[in-house]
Amino acid sequence: MKTEDNGKVNFSYHTKVVRNPKLERLQYNYLFPEISARELQHIRKYPNARVISLGIGDTTEPLPDVVASSMANYAHNLSTPAGYRGYGAEQGSKELRKAIAETFYKRMGIKDEEVFVSDGAQCDISRLQLLFGSNMSIAVQDPIFPVILALSHAYIDSSVIIGQTGDVDTISGRYQNIKYMKCGPQNGFFPNLSDTERTDIIFFCSPNNPTGHAATREQLEQLVQFAQDNGSIIVYDSAYAVYITDGRPRSIYEIPGAKKVAIEISSFSKIAGFTGVRLGWTVVPEELLYLNGFPVINDFNRIVCTCFNGASRIAQAGGLASLSSQGFKGVLSLVDHYKQNAEILLQTFESLGLKAYGGINAPYLWVHFPGSNSWDLFNEILEKTHIITVPGSGFGPAGKEFIRVTAFGHRENIIEASKRLTALLS
Repeated sequence: MKTEDNGKVNFSYHTKVVRNPKLERLQYNYLFPEISARELQHIRKYPNARVISLGIGDTTEPLPDVVASSMANYAHNLSTPAGYRGYGAEQGSKELRKAIAETFYKRMGIKDEEVFVSDGAQCDISRLQLLFGSNMSIAVQDPIFPVILALSHAYIDSSVIIGQTGDVDTISGRYQNIKYMKCGPQNGFFPNLSDTERTDIIFFCSPNNPTGHAATREQLEQLVQFAQDNGSIIVYDSAYAVYITDGRPRSIYEIPGAKKVAIEISSFSKIAGFTGVRLGWTVVPEELLYLNGFPVINDFNRIVCTCFNGASRIAQAGGLASLSSQGFKGVLSLVDHYKQNAEILLQTFESLGLKAYGGINAPYLWVHFPGSNSWDLFNEILEKTHIITVPGSGFGPAGKEFIRVTAFGHRENIIEASKRLTALLS
């Protein structure tokens, strides 16, 4: 590389290092860049419009004071000789691991030592791919969140990078070695396991993103039995489990036998509003064994200690505070806020005669517009209401007639969006 007379850099020089061929297999992540581009174009066209986003699922409400104060106090104490701390345990603080086990898994017998605290569930998914290696076959739900911006994206992209997926099918645009389990209204958003091919790893998200479906106890019993019959490992994504309020299982470990076949990942992001704080956890039961009888937890601990230096002590202080008696009340208040938002949106679509799935046990709604093209619908809603949604086709062919909307948002924006949608669609 050298600088030309005009001051521009000449990038004609290149090294002799060959690019990782697995990275070359990654598909272009078009959905959210395309949405952002269309939003920017819309704002330029209507500079005075009040654009409301029901698109990206990012939290909007402030943290409970006890949580924010706990992190602030911890950070301040680091400036004192008595309060300073350096490296912590890679697996997370003992206090937080215990609090997670007691808060979310007490009735299921999960031990503190089986909980690994992390900097987010997305990162843990990639670490699990390192654990599994490149020779594993995997299955994912269809529709699935695309490979760009949320927890589910790591299911596929990390599999591509690790070398599990094979080439891309030129017709479907999907990776040949990944099995897609269709989950739509026709089958209760749960795969038909009787004709599902056996894979080593099954990624399963409940409540699901994008459909908002929370699996029933009967469905999860079928899933656990399927894994047992096939000798598979379930990676269960429970990031939105706290939104379940109708008695459905919040954890895969509520199902007998699950500790022998399942790893569970979760996050403080959508529970406590930690999308920017970054804190999550993974549960690996001691009962989960490889074919040769070796405990999976031992290898995951090695992966964590090799690839990770532990979650931020400040973030862990916030996580611990959010699970305290006072903090958890504040957390549940945040969840209630978003659930009420979802109820407003759900009632809006239903009043318009549209079928909307989700929105009860999840902060997402999967809205059906029969005969429509989701990108055309996205454009029409944006043009006429200044509202950002997400086209369902971005989640796969099954989403062509759907849009996804999120209940994350300020209440006044949700109410205003409801009024605009009613005016447009009635």
